[in-house]
Amino acid sequence: MSSSAEARKTETIPEWKREEVAELTEFVGSYDAVGVVDLTGIPSRQLQDMRRDLHGQAELRMSRNTLIERALDEVDEGVEELKAFVSGHVGLIGTNDNPFGLFKQLEASKTSAPIGAGEVAPNDIVIPEGDTGVDPGPFVGELQQVGADARIQEGSIQVLSDSHVLDAGEEVSDELANVLGELGIEPKEVGLDLRAVFADGVVFEPDELAIDVDEYRADVESAATAARNLSVNAAYPTARTAGTLLGKAAGDAKAVGLFAAIEDEELLPDLVARADAQLRSLAAAIDDDEALPEELRGVEAPAAEPAAEAEETDESSDDEDTEAEPDDTDADDDDDDGGDGAEGLGAMFG
Repeated sequence: MSSSAEARKTETIPEWKREEVAELTEFVGSYDAVGVVDLTGIPSRQLQDMRRDLHGQAELRMSRNTLIERALDEVDEGVEELKAFVSGHVGLIGTNDNPFGLFKQLEASKTSAPIGAGEVAPNDIVIPEGDTGVDPGPFVGELQQVGADARIQEGSIQVLSDSHVLDAGEEVSDELANVLGELGIEPKEVGLDLRAVFADGVVFEPDELAIDVDEYRADVESAATAARNLSVNAAYPTARTAGTLLGKAAGDAKAVGLFAAIEDEELLPDLVARADAQLRSLAAAIDDDEALPEELRGVEAPAAEPAAEAEETDESSDDEDTEAEPDDTDADDDDDDGGDGAEGLGAMFG
């Protein structure tokens, strides 16, 4: 098209359309995220309620599709990709929230609604078992006609079992629409269906936005835990693992000191406690009270289970390398009764 023809075409655009495109362009450019929503089948009253509920979080703007497309072209910057989703009865929605938050909000705002004759069922339609609350009359025949297991019992019309009356994707008949309306069954959801949203230079579609937030959070937490464990096990210091690594190193050093019975000021209380436990264990093993000092007579041996664990540890340490021994000793030192010392003192007297 020549420049003169383009100019003549521009001159024929009514002023109200130019103003509308300018307002739409300003709308698109004023939000961090802009999307296209499907408005098909939403009654005007419910649409007004939805707009009111979105106030302060998102804004809905409706216009002719041709003007919406023109405004998207005016803004450019990649947002014109949304033109592929502009068809039928649609509107623009703008928000400063992220696309995932917008999608979640729109899905949560959907409400159930009755379905009319000629509409396509979005899901399988089931008439549930139970008392319909309708007095005996012709309605029982209408229920049976649409496939419901209905009978007159106990003075009212009852559905004797859950009755599947229509498959998803099938058209609703006049008879079924009347029955569902009489029973107050609303098998469809009404709300703003987000077709696509543009944010940060990317177009997101619904299947990319429909994430399970709890599952996603759990995955992130699991990954963070695994990364921390890897850092600790590899002795790779980071801001988050340095404290743990230092604590582990201090524990290992203490275990080595206790295993080697190094007379260090910080280790003396533990060494004395272990020696005391070993002494009591030895005294309890001697049957002749006359052979014991008075203060050790009648001393009870440490609990059997910790002593047994200590014995297993000492026996296994003979077979393991010296690097593993401090770890075993460290585990034994955590026992308050110091049962591992009994075996060590016994070995000294053996």
